[in-house]
Amino acid sequence: MTRPPEYSVLDLAPIREGDTPADALRNSLDLARQAERWGYKRFWLAEHHNIPGIASAATAVVIGHVAGGTSRIRVGAGGVMLPNHAPLVIAEQFGTLASLYPGRIDLGLGRAPGGDRQTTYALRRSLESTEGDFPRDVAELRSYFRPAAPGQAVRAIPGEGLDVPIWILGSSDFGARLAAELGLPFAFASHFAPDYLLQALSLYRDNFRPSESLAEPRVMIGVNAFAAETDAEGARLFTSLQQAFVGLVRGRRGLLQPPVESMDGLWTPAERMQVERMTRISVVGSPDSIRRSLGVIVEATKADELMLTGQIFDHAARLRSFEIVARVCAELADGQMGRGTSAADVHAAGAAASPAPR
Repeated sequence: MTRPPEYSVLDLAPIREGDTPADALRNSLDLARQAERWGYKRFWLAEHHNIPGIASAATAVVIGHVAGGTSRIRVGAGGVMLPNHAPLVIAEQFGTLASLYPGRIDLGLGRAPGGDRQTTYALRRSLESTEGDFPRDVAELRSYFRPAAPGQAVRAIPGEGLDVPIWILGSSDFGARLAAELGLPFAFASHFAPDYLLQALSLYRDNFRPSESLAEPRVMIGVNAFAAETDAEGARLFTSLQQAFVGLVRGRRGLLQPPVESMDGLWTPAERMQVERMTRISVVGSPDSIRRSLGVIVEATKADELMLTGQIFDHAARLRSFEIVARVCAELADGQMGRGTSAADVHAAGAAASPAPR
């Protein structure tokens, strides 16, 4: 049987229809405090810009807010979009966080812009980039966390000599290859871009080079989780995410919408197909359904850690969903994981776990 994975939370600090960013940030801290109590290992926040429904644009600031309001859970970025920033700035920010909250800060790095082209230009003042920029920026950033060399002209203070674990994030073979080459842990964004999940994990594991940071490959996968007392209620909660993805497909991003009884009339057949493809690594429904679906996904991917995310409109329902999932993950750790699945089953698991609303 596959070793049971650890389980963590990815929060986008969703701004609901009728709420403000301040409301979203208060809800994120409340979720983090409960996640700590329920045994989640990490609480990560993601960098997105110019998106009305996400309040975590200033990611390092929100990480400090959450870390300061909790006591044990690891808090980090899932991730910082490194091309938007000078590596020295990120080293200083996360060096400061690690100094304030020692042993609790993670730094996940991605190379996507986290917004549209106009937003990217506003952040970077340039749209020019090459495939080699990101690996060079990662190398520079890592150098600032090492003890300073004699005569080193530029130093990260705070930052140098601190242990800030770095993860490479990705949704393709690029991130998988880089993480393997550098001997770093790899987190795959299967909660919204699952197409190359199994290929990327295989590539990463096959090409992994042990490093001073990591002796063996370590894989984290993103999973959408919408748990409730019944399958029908889980599917209803899931419609908030489905509406968000319809907006993404149409290029119209907005605030998180309340759930609906049916998506009929809210998407076209082509949009439905695209949304279901993008969200197929999702577990939706009652505790029994969540248990079965997670078991299949874990057996198929052999993931070391699940990064669970759930953009649920009602905050109380979101808390209840993460509580149910934590209990299910604990049961899997006790040896109740499913057996006999194959890698080919991961697609079927996602399809079965993400029922279309009635």
